[in-house]
Amino acid sequence: MKRLISLMVSLGILALIYWKIDFDGLIQVFQNCHLLWMVVSLGMVIPITAASAWRLQVLSPPQVKLTVAEANRLILAASSLNMVLPSKMGDIAKAYFMRDRGGISGSLAVSLVVFEKACDMLSLLLWCAFGLILYEPKNELFLVMTGVIFTGLIAGSLLLASPWVAAIAFRGAQRVAPGKTRSKLEDMHQSWEAMHRYAWRDRDRLLTVTGLSVGIWLLHLLQIWFFILALNAWVPFWVNLALSPLAILAGLLPLTFAGVGTRDAALIAFYAPFFNAQIGAALGLLCTSRYLIPAMAGLPFLQRYLSAIGGGAQLRKPRPKGASSDR
Repeated sequence: MKRLISLMVSLGILALIYWKIDFDGLIQVFQNCHLLWMVVSLGMVIPITAASAWRLQVLSPPQVKLTVAEANRLILAASSLNMVLPSKMGDIAKAYFMRDRGGISGSLAVSLVVFEKACDMLSLLLWCAFGLILYEPKNELFLVMTGVIFTGLIAGSLLLASPWVAAIAFRGAQRVAPGKTRSKLEDMHQSWEAMHRYAWRDRDRLLTVTGLSVGIWLLHLLQIWFFILALNAWVPFWVNLALSPLAILAGLLPLTFAGVGTRDAALIAFYAPFFNAQIGAALGLLCTSRYLIPAMAGLPFLQRYLSAIGGGAQLRKPRPKGASSDR
């Protein structure tokens, strides 16, 4: 039901956007697009997926023996699941696969997904912070957003780097959270602690995963800049580093289906000084394709990982005596 409501909200926001803008002008933007840049920008899905699969390989414990092909299939299948299921269940499928494939504990499998997502968010905030430093002019709204982004980056880095800070944060959240949420926060805290033990045990792996995460998000933001070029518009790249992450973050608000609607509106608003609303709406559609293309490519592999949805609830249950530890 929540997914249906989110879909309806997304469609409502899109309907309002297309009602306000010149829809014929939107069609004309695509008709006049630069074909070569369009092919290049859409094709960026390939290196982004490959880099994400490489990171998953590096992150996985050796006993999982994750091949390049299997890592790519997992990434694509997870993209398909994340489009239609709540709570990022596609990422749970990755954890389930690693648990069963490598005989590792459920808490470690979940912690790897937590670490991967934490690296993604911090990398996005890092590039956004860098872009906001260079972005001019800064009005009051952008000064506030710059402060929020830097606060999130510092807080997230401390949570990722320090088990002590993470413990304080989780305990504080549990004190003010409703009863049902407290148990979820406790499970999340346990996964976070398992992630700390695993991630910081091998500094070389940690640096590799961190570097790959920063590079992956540079590719994501470069793809959005290529979309702008494909639409025959222009924005300096460092400005795109500031604005596109803000639009992506707007799409993460738990209001819409896969960010559709809120992300489109944010793109139109943030890029208004550089191009008109028709190009902004076209950019929103292309940004949605960043999620649709991998999701469609993952459909042939979906059946193989659908059992993960049923097994996801089992991930945090203790393993039988004698099962592999988190090492």
